[in-house]
Amino acid sequence: MIDGPAVEAALAGLGERDVVREWAERFSVLADPSRLTLLVCIHYAREICVSDLAVAAGMTDTAVSQALRLLRAHGLVTARRTGRIVRYRLADATVHELIHHVRPHPDH
Repeated sequence: MIDGPAVEAALAGLGERDVVREWAERFSVLADPSRLTLLVCIHYAREICVSDLAVAAGMTDTAVSQALRLLRAHGLVTARRTGRIVRYRLADATVHELIHHVRPHPDH
């Protein structure tokens, strides 16, 4: 070891390796352009149903539903039912902040 304090700082910053693995999984989910498109659309709509999300993203309802299942499984979106309509919103604050770096608000 050349620089012990640097190694100690790196290990302290790394923390639990399970958390790093979890984030690697999340990043793999975010790496898909269709899923990232859906997350950006949900972010700006704040809350949106599948059919409207499909229109905004230029995807089929079926493709959107499949992607939303995966996004829900990873805790990135949450659903709220009002009668027969299910609306989706972001569930992860870190992803919300990340989207600001990917697509800043139009008024900025």
